[in-house]
Amino acid sequence: MAVIQSAERLLPAGLRGKAEPFLRALASDDPRNRAQRMALVTFAIRVVSAAIAFLSQIVLARMMGEFEYGVFVFAWALVVICGDLSCLGFHTTVVRFLPDYAGRNAHAEIRGLISTARVFAMLSSTVLAAVGFLCLWLFHGAFSDYYVIPLFIGLFCMPMIALGDVLDSTARAHSWALVALSPTYIIRPLLILVFMVLAMWLDEPHTAQTAMVAALAATYLTTVVQFINIVRRLGTRYVPGPRKVEISLWIKAALPIFLIEGFSFLLTNSDVLVVGIFLDPESVAIYFAAAKTMALVHFVVFSVKAAAAPRFSALFASGDRAALARFAGETVRWSFWPSLVVGLAVLALGHVLLSLFGPAFTAGHGLMAILLAGILAKALVGPGEVLLTMAGEQRFCVAVYAVALAANVLFNVTLIPLFGLTGAAIATASAMVVEAVLLHIAVRGKLSIILFAFANPVTASLTNGMDHHDR
Repeated sequence: MAVIQSAERLLPAGLRGKAEPFLRALASDDPRNRAQRMALVTFAIRVVSAAIAFLSQIVLARMMGEFEYGVFVFAWALVVICGDLSCLGFHTTVVRFLPDYAGRNAHAEIRGLISTARVFAMLSSTVLAAVGFLCLWLFHGAFSDYYVIPLFIGLFCMPMIALGDVLDSTARAHSWALVALSPTYIIRPLLILVFMVLAMWLDEPHTAQTAMVAALAATYLTTVVQFINIVRRLGTRYVPGPRKVEISLWIKAALPIFLIEGFSFLLTNSDVLVVGIFLDPESVAIYFAAAKTMALVHFVVFSVKAAAAPRFSALFASGDRAALARFAGETVRWSFWPSLVVGLAVLALGHVLLSLFGPAFTAGHGLMAILLAGILAKALVGPGEVLLTMAGEQRFCVAVYAVALAANVLFNVTLIPLFGLTGAAIATASAMVVEAVLLHIAVRGKLSIILFAFANPVTASLTNGMDHHDR
């Protein structure tokens, strides 16, 4: 209540009466308002993080130059992808099951799920990192020399990236948006930049290797502090007690989620990797700058996904299918209209924004318009994959993303050799369109919800489709 009163006092007198219902709704404990509040907080974090990431990438590009920056971008992207995938879907399993356990006051299951997810992520990521070290040692000749050492350094980050994902999911499952997202999206990029500037001050070489060492230090420091914070918060929420481990149930749910998220993550990030395979580091740098600039639009859909997942899970568990359909429709509108506004604004400023990276980077302005078309196509169906996953349709969602990823790879390997960076942008945007169409069809077919920004989600036959699903 004090926060509401403080916010009201900051507004002009004429707006206070109109804003009061909105502020009170956001401050209430109603599940819908809690989801809206988390979406807004997540959106704010992503706005700040996008600005920080954008500015830090500009500074890094200016420090290292196109070639070394391109090497760093390729190595760091590959390590982050592998680190996120190394959880094998267990981190999202926390979001899938914890709200249901909390609703039943099943604290033993909650304690077992949280501890098991941490241990599993650390072990699986360490094993995958060890495999990566072995591959670099045995097949280092298959990599360009300038990639080997940065990749070697980056592999040490993987256990902390995986643990950070589990901590992120644990916080999101409790609707702690700031605690969940700020370490990865605000603190870590800032620390990478700070450590890189410190290295330059100490006269270290302006290379990708130095940047990867800065990323390594930032990743460990961020995750350790986040771990301490999450453990402290959980200790005040749940008293110590026995743990119930339902490992077979969690793994059964985690593996399809791993495939879904793996395909989705590769769908989002594989373009940078394929560009690095086919083209030189300078091209990687230009493409990444264009993609990173358009990432200012991506955070809208990401924010809605982060907020919607626990609410989707709770609504599906409650059996209120009409409420689920209505909330799904709201999330699509939350996704599309802000994405359109932000996307057009970023595109209008694209040439100026790219010039901040350096004169050569303005060659990526045309790529931004192509990428925006794909982003808006994806925003038209909102968090469709999250809805399917939280509704227990993991296997069907896997098939959707398998097809979308196959299309992405096919488009990239076909178009990049023919059209270079323009081909990469067209391939990425086309894959997003394929993904959006498949998700729309999947959600309508399996849940009888019309997931489209310009449609009423409840016009489909809920009794026909969803009752059939329940049976």
